[in-house]
Order: sequence, then structure tokens, then C-alpha cells
Amino acid sequence: MEYAESREYVAGDDARHIDWRVSARTGRAHTKLFQAERDRLSLIVADTSPRLYFGSRLRFKSVQAARVAAVAAWASLQAGDRIAALRGSRQEAAIAPAAGARAVFRVLHALCRWYAEPPQDDEGLAFALQRAQRSLHTGARLWVVAEPSSVNEVPAALWAALAQRADIIVLLMIDPFEQSPPKARLPFVQADGRRLLDLSGKAQRICWQQYFVAPLQAAQSMLMALRVHVVTLSCDADSADWLTALQFERGA
Repeated sequence: MEYAESREYVAGDDARHIDWRVSARTGRAHTKLFQAERDRLSLIVADTSPRLYFGSRLRFKSVQAARVAAVAAWASLQAGDRIAALRGSRQEAAIAPAAGARAVFRVLHALCRWYAEPPQDDEGLAFALQRAQRSLHTGARLWVVAEPSSVNEVPAALWAALAQRADIIVLLMIDPFEQSPPKARLPFVQADGRRLLDLSGKAQRICWQQYFVAPLQAAQSMLMALRVHVVTLSCDADSADWLTALQFERGA
């Protein structure tokens, strides 16, 4: 990578890139920036599947997804990347790559719209990643905020192709009720009346496991086999719990 410039050191910068000459001359720590690093694209792909607009504790998975994607945008800014975002829509244009705080604000505005309510034109995560593939170049960073079942609907070949071109971080949104339901008979209210869901029986819990827990395990297994970094986030997790998990990305 070709040297581009030096700027003041910020927390998370790689200590191996400290510019000792500039640091000694100015009395303040500086770090070197290289051309590939300065021009790197960070693309945030937002899964807007209806599955995300649910939550049993504290907040919906969609709200947590918006919070995490916002952190990814700010982390990309800190890394000096150009920032872009898109979702699985044929009608809505992607947020075009740009640098600086204004680019982050455009992404944040889009996230607020996308996760306020389920979009009517969602084409799925696979469609969104196909759009992403057309704009990624070698060395880019790809943030994917998604629900486990959406990840499993993406062909493994597409994940593999993306992994060859970009550094991928997949942030999986889960709900604690889906992953570990109580062994009880639970009442639900639907438009056509009241229903009772019995989760105390073995057969029912096996079925629940296959529908909610198995997709998470399958998504983690597939992505890790492709050397894709995966972070699993519960919708009730406090930001202090997952900021640490993303800390290495902010310094990457």
C-alpha cells in the first residue's frame, strides 16, 4: 500500500503505523495512512426482513439492528473509510459511498426509515447482497446486519464470493424468547381471537428448536467455515455488551 499522509493518532489506530518522525516533530502522536486504507469502502447491508420487527424484551430486533449499524457507520468513519449502505429493495437507491460525518448522517437517516416499520418492498438479504457484490472492490469492508434465517437463505456460493473480495462482519440479531422459551402454556392474542401455545411438551420444544434455534446454529457454522467474523447480539443486550465485541473492528 502506498503512503498517503499522516494524521494525529486516535484510540484504536494500529500502533505499528505510528509516524515517529512527525510525532517527534509535533510533540503529538501521529499515525500513517496508506492509499488503500484511505480509499477503502465500508458498505453496510441492512436486512429488513419482517422477522426483525419483533422483540420480547426491551426492544425489537429491528431497533437493535439500527443501533448496531449506526455504530458500524461511526467505526467506518473513524477508520477513514468511505461509507455506503443499502437494503434489499428494487425501488430504493443505495446510499452512495462518501466520506466524512455527513456520509454517516445520511446512513443514520436511512436506518431510521428502514427500521421504523417493515418495508413493503423488501426483496430479501440475498437480493441485497447481490446488489452489494456489484459495488464492492477488493479490500472493501462489508457489514451485514441480519436475522439468522435471512443469512441461511443466501446461497453459500454468494457468501464465498463476497468473502474473497471483502472483509465481512455479520451481526446476527436474536431474541432471548426465541432462543430459550419458558416451559409453559403461553396465551397469545391474534386478530381472530385468543390462542394457547403449549411449550411444556417435548414435541413442541423440538419443533421450536428447529424453527428458531437451529437457524442461528446453521448460520454461525456456515459463516465461520468461510472465515467470516460473526457477532451474535440479543435484542435486549446493552450497548456496553456489544461495543467490546466490535472493538477490534474499530481499530482494524
